Amino acid sequence: QVRLVESGGGSVQVGGSLRLSCAASRDPYGSYCMGWFRQVAGKEREWLTSISRAGTTRYLNSVKGRFTIGKGNAENTLSLQMNSLEPEDTAMYYCAAGSSWIISTREGCAFTNWGQGTQVTVSS
Repeated sequence: QVRLVESGGGSVQVGGSLRLSCAASRDPYGSYCMGWFRQVAGKEREWLTSISRAGTTRYLNSVKGRFTIGKGNAENTLSLQMNSLEPEDTAMYYCAAGSSWIISTREGCAFTNWGQGTQVTVSS
């Protein structure tokens, strides 16, 4: 099971940008798909985006065009570029990995494990 560690969270003003990174304990792309979730305290965890082993991406409509998922600059990393941030984007953000790509589902990736999260706060 791959271990995931997120970084890059912080505080930003409305309209600003942040880039989150996720470091995996081993190559996550040979056998896995990956993605990002977020969770606000007291609410359910919300899927945001997925990327398949082949590079196919899926996005939640509310973040499409503002958030971009991709391989990170370092080996075995995943990134999430977040632009035009809004107060509603304030949440704990989690990296996730999955064992298979299911084309008929919204998320595509069948997620099996998550990291510990990194906090993002957007203030007006």
